Amino acid sequence: MTDAPAFTTKGRGKLYDSVVATVGDTPVIRINALAPEGVEVYVKAEFFNPAASVKDRLALSIIEEAERSGALKPGQTVVEATSGNTGIGLAMVCAAKGYPLVVTMAESFSVERRKLMRMFGAQVVLTPKEQKGTGMYNKAVELAEVNGWFLARQFETDANAKIHENTTAREILADFDGKQLDYWVTGYGTGGTMTGVARVLRKERPETKIVLSEPANAALLTSGTPQKRTKSHAPAESHPAFQPHPIQGWTPDFIPYVLQEAVDGAYYDEVMPISGPEGIAWAQKLAQKEGILTGISGGSTFAVAMKIAEKAAPGTVILVMLPDTGERYMSTPLFEAIPADMSEDEMALSKSTPGYQMG
Repeated sequence: MTDAPAFTTKGRGKLYDSVVATVGDTPVIRINALAPEGVEVYVKAEFFNPAASVKDRLALSIIEEAERSGALKPGQTVVEATSGNTGIGLAMVCAAKGYPLVVTMAESFSVERRKLMRMFGAQVVLTPKEQKGTGMYNKAVELAEVNGWFLARQFETDANAKIHENTTAREILADFDGKQLDYWVTGYGTGGTMTGVARVLRKERPETKIVLSEPANAALLTSGTPQKRTKSHAPAESHPAFQPHPIQGWTPDFIPYVLQEAVDGAYYDEVMPISGPEGIAWAQKLAQKEGILTGISGGSTFAVAMKIAEKAAPGTVILVMLPDTGERYMSTPLFEAIPADMSEDEMALSKSTPGYQMG
């Protein structure tokens, strides 16, 4: 008797007209080795999007909403300030749709992100790290005004939260249909994931507690200090509670306007700060114990979820957002302790058989 194959696939049963049609429908994956006994922990793996982050959703929404409204003309240059993932997502979407893209980015963000955007054909204009997120933001505004380019405005546009309301939240509802969901845990970045998903969960799964997180040394929300804004809702200045932190993609030096709806509407039950080193440690554990490769932002969100899980009652179910993959963090502290050369143990293995040894 022949055993059936352990793993087979049937294909998706459809053909896609463009790479942008593959955005969304990311899987929810159970955590096995790291979850405390009796507690179910799941992650929503946003690195399954075509450009490997949750910001692919936002990028597609901004461009298609602008196309529908006429704000973006055929062939017009798109410009945006980004720490990386939104820029990579926009670069992918703009490449597929034929729009030139210029990204402004503080020089402190990882080199890999610049190269990925340029690989997609975008131009990347760096701004001084001392001017933080507001510097790169203001540079994008300048370039848009001087050149007549379309400014994406990820931090203000409702196209940001809308895509998460219409896709991310609906996917969560479908995946947990008929199943308990006690906690949903996320960072905020631009605020779109938080605001869009919470709009739906508050109405359709009110029993689910929403936990928001931010860097411990840049606890803007926890500080209670409101963000000063211009008439266009852009940040008027850097938030006084901000300090540089290693969690790229999380918490710029201002509270995004897209997030303000969630703040004012009390869409979340708790804000839990987390340190960068804790996030890095948990990202490494996810890779080594679960085979799940995520970045520092994903590790930090997961670290918060594990704090909840450690104190949770048996039977508790937790869902964690993992915003991106770990490969775009090679030059950051996430990979600092990961050697490129063979360790002593690896060298011993090499020498344990006679052939094919390195000199």
